[in-house]
Amino acid sequence: MELEWKKSLYVYVDQLNKARVAPGAEPRRTAVMDPRYLVAQRERSRRLAQWYIRRGITPLRAETGVRTLRTVRQNPGEVVADVALHSALYYEKGGMTHREDTIETERLTFVREGSAWEIATVERSVQERNTQRRAQDADPALRLSKWGEVLPAPQPSQPLLNRNVLRGIAGSKEVRYRREEAAAYADRWWKDGNPEFEVFDVDCTNYVSQCLFAGGAPINYTGKRETGWWYKGYNGAQEWWSFSWAVSDSLQRYLSGERSSGLRAEAVERPDQLMLGDVILYDWDGNGHYQHSTIVTAFDAGGMPLVNARTVSSRHRFWDYRDSYAWTDRTAYRFFHINDYL
Repeated sequence: MELEWKKSLYVYVDQLNKARVAPGAEPRRTAVMDPRYLVAQRERSRRLAQWYIRRGITPLRAETGVRTLRTVRQNPGEVVADVALHSALYYEKGGMTHREDTIETERLTFVREGSAWEIATVERSVQERNTQRRAQDADPALRLSKWGEVLPAPQPSQPLLNRNVLRGIAGSKEVRYRREEAAAYADRWWKDGNPEFEVFDVDCTNYVSQCLFAGGAPINYTGKRETGWWYKGYNGAQEWWSFSWAVSDSLQRYLSGERSSGLRAEAVERPDQLMLGDVILYDWDGNGHYQHSTIVTAFDAGGMPLVNARTVSSRHRFWDYRDSYAWTDRTAYRFFHINDYL
């Protein structure tokens, strides 16, 4: 029976690939019978087609790997499965070929119709809109990657401190922010996250903070979660990290603050003013509350930033996120240029 319903899954994946390359084209065959999904997908295809034109890109091909994370329910007439979809989009702009990657999870309900299987519902949790801070699992030993593998548990530790940074501070010298190292760390750990750190349900800001730290940004350890910018891990069952380390809105306020030393940033007006290792914050509803964080890791042929993120794991994604299920026409952004010397 498993192979039978998976045939429908592979048809669905093929449709997703075609929709990324040629949005707006009506598929000759569909595996999905969910009317709510089909209406939303038509609107999404229209938006993607306009977005490609606005960006001046030509999509070349899309490749999607699918993996079943868990089968929630299975009987002769119905299967409910959680799947991970790793999508790679190749596109051309200005004579250059670019690649962007995203990993999204969905819950699909398959039902048997005669001798065939159809997808009755497609459920997505739009994690980029969430603001939870709790760890991914109550038992750290059971943390799972996006692909379903068990991740090693992080060990309790002293507060993170950049020893080479502290030496620089002791000598009254400013510390250079190493942008290339921050971007390299982002590319290394975008997919599953560094197992030396805790993994959150909403992991975007924790990931961006790690990238900033990898670039040499000095930890500001206060021991108070409401102040500073720091990470210690768990002390027993207690969370020991600052809100600014793990929460988008708190990071936005921290970067907006004035201080004479440590992690400092300047808010700029346009994305093309950003450099490698800079940060973008996203307010999906335009109400002044920021819910998502990304870090600049590359640029397209037009000089516009491409970003990495986690929660919905993304690599070299176009900065405005108009292809995200979280995006709305009220979305507002904050662009932060991290100081060259900290």
